[in-house]
Amino acid sequence: MKIEKLLLELESLCEKGGYAIRKERGGFRGDQCIIEGDKLIVINKNRPAESQAAILARVILKLNHDDLFIKPAVRKELETIWSRLKKFEEAEKRIENE
Repeated sequence: MKIEKLLLELESLCEKGGYAIRKERGGFRGDQCIIEGDKLIVINKNRPAESQAAILARVILKLNHDDLFIKPAVRKELETIWSRLKKFEEAEKRIENE
């Protein structure tokens, strides 16, 4: 699946999960937040599409994604991204514990 198509699918899933998405330029990575009760995802337009997808995938992982219909091709991509995120988090924990 092309990354542009994947981003559109992930954005749609996040919106179904109650998030608004803003794409901005700046010196930040991007993440989710709640402002005045509204759930928001801010994504840096300057970051590579893969980084943007990882931010959206992390939000979807925290959602009750079992209640969302996720197309099989998108689910496969998400599982790959989630696996990478898990390895990254495990490596960070090992570094913190040293």
